[in-house]
Amino acid sequence: MAMLEWWSADGVTAAVRWIMFAAVTGLAAVAFATVVLRRVGYMKLGREAEQATIPKDERGEQSRRPSVASQVLGHSKLLRDIRSGVMHLIYFYGFIVLQFGAADLIWKKLGGSPIPFPFYGQFAWSQELTVSLVLLAVLYGGFRRYIEQLPRLKRGWKPSLVLWFIGGLMLTVLLTLSFERLSGDPHAVAARYAPVSSVLADWIGKLGVPTGSLASEAGYELFWWLHLLVLLSFLVYVPQSKHFHLLTAPVNLWLGRNAPVGRLTPLDLEDEEAESFGAGAIEHFSQKQLLDLYACVECGRCTNVCPASNTGKLLSPMHLMTKLRDHLTEKGAAITSKSPWIPRVMGGQLAGAHVMGALIPEWENSPEGSVTSIIPTMTAQKEAWGVREGTKAEELELIGDVMSEEELWACTTCRNCEEICPVGNEHVDKIIDMRRYLVLMEGRMPFDGQRALQNIERQSNPWGLPRQERAAWIEDCESRTGVRVRTMQELKRAGAPKPDIVLWAGSMGAYDTRSRKVLYDLVRLLDRAGVSFATLGAEERNSGDTPRRIGNELLFQELCRENIETIARYGISRIVTACPHTFNTFRKEYPDFGLPRDIVIEHHTELLARLLKDRRLTPEHLVKERVTYHDSCYLGRYNGVYDAPREVLKAIPGIELEEMARNRENGMCCGAGGGLMWMEEQSGVRVNRARVSQALEVRPTVIGSACPYCLTMMEDGLKLLEADENTAARDVAELLAASVFGRETA
Repeated sequence: MAMLEWWSADGVTAAVRWIMFAAVTGLAAVAFATVVLRRVGYMKLGREAEQATIPKDERGEQSRRPSVASQVLGHSKLLRDIRSGVMHLIYFYGFIVLQFGAADLIWKKLGGSPIPFPFYGQFAWSQELTVSLVLLAVLYGGFRRYIEQLPRLKRGWKPSLVLWFIGGLMLTVLLTLSFERLSGDPHAVAARYAPVSSVLADWIGKLGVPTGSLASEAGYELFWWLHLLVLLSFLVYVPQSKHFHLLTAPVNLWLGRNAPVGRLTPLDLEDEEAESFGAGAIEHFSQKQLLDLYACVECGRCTNVCPASNTGKLLSPMHLMTKLRDHLTEKGAAITSKSPWIPRVMGGQLAGAHVMGALIPEWENSPEGSVTSIIPTMTAQKEAWGVREGTKAEELELIGDVMSEEELWACTTCRNCEEICPVGNEHVDKIIDMRRYLVLMEGRMPFDGQRALQNIERQSNPWGLPRQERAAWIEDCESRTGVRVRTMQELKRAGAPKPDIVLWAGSMGAYDTRSRKVLYDLVRLLDRAGVSFATLGAEERNSGDTPRRIGNELLFQELCRENIETIARYGISRIVTACPHTFNTFRKEYPDFGLPRDIVIEHHTELLARLLKDRRLTPEHLVKERVTYHDSCYLGRYNGVYDAPREVLKAIPGIELEEMARNRENGMCCGAGGGLMWMEEQSGVRVNRARVSQALEVRPTVIGSACPYCLTMMEDGLKLLEADENTAARDVAELLAASVFGRETA
């Protein structure tokens, strides 16, 4: 009773309240700033990122910033999952709206009167509505994580802690407002503007807390302080958890690449001061790459779409980010001698460091009958990643102790993880940088990959077939189609005018029997359309995509420069290729090494779509097929070419186009990218088998593609599933040729 009488002395109470408020708020602000600055210090251990070597007017800065606004303010990527997107929209805008309410709630107790917002009653009503919506979102978030148990979401005390924080904030707001009403505070709004707290106050009153009593005043004081303490505790907790993305994600999106999407940063292999190439330690990554780690939300969307994760490989893009983040935090703390945890108890004991244990996902853990599942990968990652006592973070090997080689070689570089990421993280470049270190500095890679690179180095093709046979397809094409393809060398010797386009056959078109059929149909179509074209024949070299994605930057740059010299020698101004990997490499990466930017690089589906539009090709024969089109990652996600192949298919009479569940931006990889075309999968289900299973769900007679790698993988998948008798794999050019020339001559 004496204590309550003491608190009733308004002057003393107000002074004490101000002192205590200043103390706890100042302490929280200092702790928050300390945690943030220490993590910024860890990020600064990375190297400074190189500026993009593209002209300013091609950087797309003006188009990038509206995208940042749409992702941050509009949640454009989050809303691809409408339920999750709406939930996060409520969180995002709820917290913005409630900051005004929090300021008003705190000031009323400190200053003795509310902040004079206009239409204060309506303002109070909006606050209670927002609090209620956020509470519902918290309950729904808990439902998705612990009742629905989405496989991509982590479970445990850490993932649930934020739900308790947010729920606690909302409940203390409502209880503070309720006890404010019960205490008889003259500033409490009319009941019609307090639809929730007024009802809650009535319930509390019926439980034995009369209006105007000392108990109601004590309750008001108690819950006001609880709200403040929960708010400040949450403030300090945020930068020490995955919720640091509240601060880092907008920055990460703003600083996102202004170079072409998917372009790999060149290595300066002539830098005599460079101690190593690639990333063999966490500090070898750029500061922007390290910012990615602290921007990760751990939402699992990347893992949910990853072809490796979906087929039982150890690689999980989400765990890639979180493991590198844990390692950066621990190694950064060791190097800077500044603990990342305030108070220290938040980080647990620091007597060890996180280490990746050896573990292989068990596909038996996947749901029975499922085509794809991330459960085995999620389970394996959870069990393999843990703190090992007595281990020093600064002594750990990045590749081996943090990231296993198995994970790095499972990546198909499809970029689906990056396409779906709501905070703009880039996963592929980190994996390629670690591959570069393995290959260039330690000479380590899977045997199949090493053999492919040796063959490319010696004979300029992955099979090791004789280099002089690279132009053999030209005579074979003439014997089968009657069309003679001239080489640039022949035209130059004859003094003939330069052709409109140069047809780049590529290694697949030049050597692979199946891919040659696509090339021959393309040749016939170009001839029918009256297009002037030629080829380089034996002067072609491998594009270098495979060596670069495997990590052999040296071999890539050698091939790149040879091809650029050949292109320059003939003054070539337009190149057409049927290979999306060549298309992407020429278009986005060769300019870094001197390919003139005014040279037009075109995919064959783009050219065919244009020829159809200009009525230079007429598909007149009926091709009665039910076609589902498989999007090539390097044509679609890397270069945004989704419509051209579909326009060609829609122009063919008789074709019924049926989309797979995963198509366009969310199309699943065939499994051949990143050099994996030349390597055997060692665990889980084959990626192409999973992708073909998805295609067969729409009961097609033809799986269409626009990539020689994809075509090979689709045909192999059909054979694995023993479905090749009823369903065939065909390139878009083959289907068009069947309609233009008739099936009997296609």
